[in-house]
Parts: sequence; C-alpha cells; structure tokens
Amino acid sequence: MLIKHVHINNQTDLKDVRIEDGKFSEIAPDISARDQEQVLDGQNKVLLPPFIDSHIHLDATLTAGQPEWNETGTLFDGIRIWSKRKQSLTIKDVKQRARKTLLHQVGLGIQFVRSHVDTTDPHLTALQALLELKAELKDQIELQLVAFPQEGVLSFPHGKELLDQAIKEGADVVGGIPHYEFNQFYGADSLKYLVSLAEKYGVLVDVHCDEIDDPNSRNLEVLATLAYETGLKQRVTASHTTAMGSYNDAYTYKLFRLLKMAGLNFVANPLVNIHLGGRFDTYPKRRGLTRIKELGQAGINVSFGEDDVQDPWNPLGNGNMLDPLQMGVYAGQLMGYQQLQHSFNYVTYNAAKTLQIQDHYGIEVGKPGNCILLNGTDFYQVLNQHAEVLYNIREGRVLAKTTPAKTEIYWK
Repeated sequence: MLIKHVHINNQTDLKDVRIEDGKFSEIAPDISARDQEQVLDGQNKVLLPPFIDSHIHLDATLTAGQPEWNETGTLFDGIRIWSKRKQSLTIKDVKQRARKTLLHQVGLGIQFVRSHVDTTDPHLTALQALLELKAELKDQIELQLVAFPQEGVLSFPHGKELLDQAIKEGADVVGGIPHYEFNQFYGADSLKYLVSLAEKYGVLVDVHCDEIDDPNSRNLEVLATLAYETGLKQRVTASHTTAMGSYNDAYTYKLFRLLKMAGLNFVANPLVNIHLGGRFDTYPKRRGLTRIKELGQAGINVSFGEDDVQDPWNPLGNGNMLDPLQMGVYAGQLMGYQQLQHSFNYVTYNAAKTLQIQDHYGIEVGKPGNCILLNGTDFYQVLNQHAEVLYNIREGRVLAKTTPAKTEIYWK
C-alpha cells in the first residue's frame, strides 16, 4: 500500500508512506507507485498513528439505566448501581456489549484499548468474557485488561485473592481503588499489595487513584513512592487523580518532585471527571479534574481516556476519542493554538507510553503499518470540526473507511 500526500503527525510538509509486509517500509516525498500497488491519495490530510483509549470500562459499557439511572451523578451511586447490575452478568452479555463498543471504536480510528475489568465478582465473569473477546478481535484491536477491584481490595470479601486470581487468568495490568477502601490505612496497604502482585507476575500497574474531591485523599504520594522504590516507574499509571484539583499549591509543589522522580504515567478522563466531580459542592464548584497542564509542563506523561460509555457513571459517550480530547483542552485551559495543534498526543503518543507499547507504535520505518487518515489538513481543523477518520489502517489492511456526510443548504 502507498499513501500519498499526507501530513504525518500533523507536520506542515507533505510526505508519502509505503507499507509492505505489514510494516512501514518507506517514508519520503514523492514516492513512485509500483505496478499493481494499492495507492491511496491522502489529499493533503493528516496521517496519525491510531487513536488509543487508555482508560475504559468495557465490562459495564452500554448498561446505562440497568437496573436504574444514576440520577445523582455521583461516583458512589454509580458504584452502587453497578454492584446490582453485575449480579446478572453472563459471558454472552459482556461480550455482546463490549464487542459492539469496540467495533464502533475501530470505525473511529482506535486500535489500542486499555479496559478496566471489575474483579469484585466471585466468578470473574467479565474478565473471562473480555479475555475471550481479546483473542477474537486481536487482528482488529489490541486490548489490555486491567484487573480492577471496583469495591476495594481489603474492603471486599476475598478481594486480595480475587485480584491475584485475575492476574493468573490473564489480566495484563493490576489495578486498585485506594480512596474507596474503608480507611486510609487500607488504602495504603491495598497499594502495597497490588504493587507486590505486579512485581510477582511482571504485569503493569494502573490505579484509580484519589478519584474524589477530598483534598485529604493522599494515596497518590503512596503510589508514587512505591513506583520509585520498586523501580517500576513508567510501568505504573495513576488514573483520575482528581483530588489533585483540590490540593493546595504548597503540597502540590512538594508532590511534583516525587512524581518526577517516580516517572509514572497519568490518565485523565475529562468527560466523566467533569460529570462526576464537584457533586458535593454548592459554590465555588470544583471542576473534578487533575492538573493536566501542570503535569505536562513538568514533563510528566498524561494521556486521556473515554472512561465510560453509556453506563452507571456516564449516560452518554460513544467511544470517540475526540470527545474527551475536546473536553480536556477546554477544562484544562489548553486552548492556545499550538496547544490545540499538538493535543493529539494525549490520545496517541502519550497514550502509547501509558500502555507501554512504544516499541510497536508510531509512523516510522520498521514499525507496524498502523495509521489513520483524518479529514482535515491540520489537527486544529480536525479537532474543531470533529472530523471523520477516513481510513483506519492496520498493518496495511483497511479496517474501516468513512465517507463524510454531505450537507446541502437551501435558501429561500
């Protein structure tokens, strides 16, 4: 396959890209087509590596209103409602809903997904279902599964054993939720336990950390210390960290020194955090978002996730990574022109660091021929117009193609 006339990684100059035997083999201006070679005219559009959703909950996707709607819009009512819904989970149910969401995401240019899977289920039904789906869709999408103890590790019966079992059964990442444990001591101990599992089994770490407006929720400093002292560093991710939006600046200044030493990744989920955050405030009302801009300025890796798609925590959502990206640049006040032009990194290269897939990600000669062609001549235009992903290409094969809608306007 030869892709002509594209702005690779939103660069201003035009290049051509050749994919052979599933890999990028040549990148240069004006590459001549070979006999019978498939040629795709990029028409001066933006070519990026595929979008990455670095945080989603596929076990709960498409369950909004089951068994009830989350009318309060709080994280805690979402957990309560999901606790009821998961009692009726079957492998067929989980696979059908997750497959529908994933295939829709393929149409939106996504090829890599990290999904959290609730392990506070004695049968680990959702995990078994998503492990099967991971194998079935491996040619379309690369799926990382996080063993996620939604109702706690130490605060849920046999939570430690279930988390251990989930890793043994094939989860790629170990997770936690320290701010939901019964007390701060359980929170810290749960982090120590899950990090010990990561060391024991050689898996990554991704923790729902301090997803609360409470400025006294300080689990992040514990996680960062563990990442630093164990040497796991960039293999550790702190998701949400919305309490950081409530920390005072003096404490945050001290914290950032540790965060930089620890080298861990952060995932913000702007759509859902804006929705769930500040629910217990009158006014002033907090934004419920971590310090995205400040983390980036400190050289700390931040990526964005969709988080929830039509489930007890978010009644909306369709898996389009341009949605959390747009919310993130608005809420994070990242609206400078250059900030907007480079914002695609939150859902591409930064996310690849989060998932630790840099070795086989990116538009470079020798790497897998995975890319997306967007319907815009620069990323500012793409984001501003929520432009279509015209082609989603995996190893030189077209996974999805979108024909833009045509609007005709009639004047009297």
